[in-house]
Amino acid sequence: MTSNDPRDLDGKNLQNAMQTLGRNPALRARMIALLRECEGQVACTGAVRDEVVGPIIDALHLDSDEYEKVLADGTRFQFLYRTKIARDFLLAEVEHPTHVWEPQTTKLLLELGRDLQGDVLVGGAYFGDQAVLVARQLAGHGLRVHCFEPNPQQARMLQRNIDINHLGNAVVNVAGLWHRSGEHMRLDGFDSFANMVAAQDGSGFDTVAMDDYAQRLGLRVGLIQLDIEGAELAALQGAQQVLARDKPHVVFELHRHYVDWSHGLRATPLCQLLLNLGYTIFAVRDINSHREMPGQPVELVPLDTVYLEGPPHGFNMLAVADPARVQGGAFRIVEGVSPKLLPHKAAQLHHPVGGF
Repeated sequence: MTSNDPRDLDGKNLQNAMQTLGRNPALRARMIALLRECEGQVACTGAVRDEVVGPIIDALHLDSDEYEKVLADGTRFQFLYRTKIARDFLLAEVEHPTHVWEPQTTKLLLELGRDLQGDVLVGGAYFGDQAVLVARQLAGHGLRVHCFEPNPQQARMLQRNIDINHLGNAVVNVAGLWHRSGEHMRLDGFDSFANMVAAQDGSGFDTVAMDDYAQRLGLRVGLIQLDIEGAELAALQGAQQVLARDKPHVVFELHRHYVDWSHGLRATPLCQLLLNLGYTIFAVRDINSHREMPGQPVELVPLDTVYLEGPPHGFNMLAVADPARVQGGAFRIVEGVSPKLLPHKAAQLHHPVGGF
């Protein structure tokens, strides 16, 4: 028997209803504006964005929906509505924000870019949320940003963002960084969450080892950034000549889904690789979202003092050959705290010094 109770809508019907509303751009924009306004008024023990507002906004969209936003410095970004990177950027609290994603990591990359002596290699460049800003900073300094993005849709969006910002010093490689060049891989998973696995057919992409790439192009490397869903170790194994010769700064993600840190971060193969090459390693305190944090220095947690408790999570790390590089007003060294900045969690562990 069919119920006439409107509360009997199942999840699929509700999803279809929300997507139908979302096909009207004007209505969608009004709904997003209302939901943004509601964020500060909803009583929730968890993260309101992730648990209440975000899922409703996600339901309004298709993966093919596109947006454009302009940053405060005039940088233009066009992006597909996929994952919370796009969602949280869309929900920026100001019309022209200072960044796209992860405010403190973005600050870190731009600070490191101030005095680079070599090119930048970015693994998992996505639509250019951070790589485009680094390329813009380095434009006119004779340095290039070499982007590796195996997702063809995001690689096309990355190239578009390079083009609309007139960046002649950025290069897009539709390839994945790995310990050996010429392997054939494919992405397993959705968009920014996808990880590389061996491809058994003709689909997919080829891998590149950074050592081979740098040798082929005659590069000196000043900075490596990696956010490649568990392939960070393999990528750095393919860059040991570059690491030993050029001593670039390395910014990389470490995630509990891919890395066993039950014996501490120092014992992980990834950290061991860098420590054996003479690097000093810190965790980078950041919020896995878009949030304006003006005037906040980049907080770094020494390797052996990182608070790691909690559900499986990931965060960015910084490895530097010379720890003096992170002294000064742009940085703050803090111990015994979590790298995860979480406004809804305990302040002593998850808030920056001095608060948000």
